[in-house]
Amino acid sequence: MPTLSSARRDPSRSGTQAGKRAAISRAAVKVFARRGFFNAQVADVARAAGIAAGTVYLYFRSKDEILVSIFERTMEEGISESRLALEGVTDPVERLRCLARLHLRRLGRDRDLAVVFQVELRQSTKFIEQLSSSQLRTYLGQLRDAIAHGQASGAFAAQINPTLAAKALFGALDEMATNWILSTRRYDLASEADDVVDLFVNGLAT
Repeated sequence: MPTLSSARRDPSRSGTQAGKRAAISRAAVKVFARRGFFNAQVADVARAAGIAAGTVYLYFRSKDEILVSIFERTMEEGISESRLALEGVTDPVERLRCLARLHLRRLGRDRDLAVVFQVELRQSTKFIEQLSSSQLRTYLGQLRDAIAHGQASGAFAAQINPTLAAKALFGALDEMATNWILSTRRYDLASEADDVVDLFVNGLAT
């Protein structure tokens, strides 16, 4: 019989467990975005999820673990979505457009999630150090591979370091997402993707 700790580590043992964990994560996104991660309590997350506070600890050891799980789940979904979207796309610029659109669309369709990613996750050096070595590296690798693919085909300058270029593109998209959160104007975040890629690919040349 699985122990409580093993069930916590592997919620996929049960569809009910996985569903409950996902419900807690969704509630946490809303709470962290609106109250701030450091101001929020586990009891707030439980209340938003419609469960007792003690139930949260059956699925997560701490508030910190909830935040990390939100990042990991979202990145895993993003990586999988990007892989599927790139299948059959061979044009180097279009591959970058595809990745950029997905990045901004993912955040643009859920403002609470965008706030957690762009603001709450960055307020702790501990989180930044922990997350930079996880799925983020794989995610950046997708951008790097798309750029390297363009270099191999002759579409992009071969002398550019593809890892540096990937980080630069990610930074530009990241800034667009942050601006969208802070702006009082409401607009479609994903609509910024093509302009960002055009600027990245063509620079300021006339």
